[in-house]
Amino acid sequence: MSGPVLLFDSGVGGLSVAHALRQHYPHLAMCYACDNAWLPYGLRDDMTLSQRIVSVCKAAVDACQASVLVVACNTASTLALEGLRAALDIPVVGTVPAIKPAALRSQTRHIGLLATAATVNRPYTQTLINSFASDCVITRVAAGELVTEAEAWLSGIPINQQRINLALTPLWQATQANPALDTVVLGCTHFPLLKTELIRLSPVPLAWVDSGDAIARRVGQVAPTIVSSTQDGRCFTTASASQLTNGLARFGFHAPQQLSIPNAV
Repeated sequence: MSGPVLLFDSGVGGLSVAHALRQHYPHLAMCYACDNAWLPYGLRDDMTLSQRIVSVCKAAVDACQASVLVVACNTASTLALEGLRAALDIPVVGTVPAIKPAALRSQTRHIGLLATAATVNRPYTQTLINSFASDCVITRVAAGELVTEAEAWLSGIPINQQRINLALTPLWQATQANPALDTVVLGCTHFPLLKTELIRLSPVPLAWVDSGDAIARRVGQVAPTIVSSTQDGRCFTTASASQLTNGLARFGFHAPQQLSIPNAV
């Protein structure tokens, strides 16, 4: 393959996946695209959003001449993988909550699912639980506030610990249940960006599990011969995002360029 791996998300959450990919493949060429004009995705209707995701991803793939597309967003993966695979002639790797590895890791059989409301409530999430964690107690916590905190943190705004603590109260309470919660699925790619803070705030030691490593392994399977690319480090956004420049640089990406999207919804 001659082009970079393109990571796509509604916002900056996919940077946590970029970090995981870089750990597995230090010389991997990557580009990044985020649809920040439509952030957050959870407020949009499914059909319109699916069409939008395909339009943005097609434009970003063309702009950076990608060889692989990683949809580093649970909502987008749920809605648009089929449409993306029909519209593109490159491999498309999706994201699902790490229910299976969390179930394998949990000793108490009590798992927390920390995600956006859309992911917590989608039938595909229940299907994953039924398939891989049917013997576990699942504490579901919808914490869209953490998306806002991660976006703000990458823009240089200090993390609001009180806001995070309040959002995660049900999770902290579950650590005192019987059986006690011992493992948490970070079911949104934004959330691993806050992992250091989550560990600090947790009242007890917990195992925090995300999808980054699984995505990296899958990229290695669909693109076993990854080479460098002159497109490495380019970043595209759908709205002005100059406030993200310094944060993107920490993950190896250049200042964002605004993406032109033909026929976008």
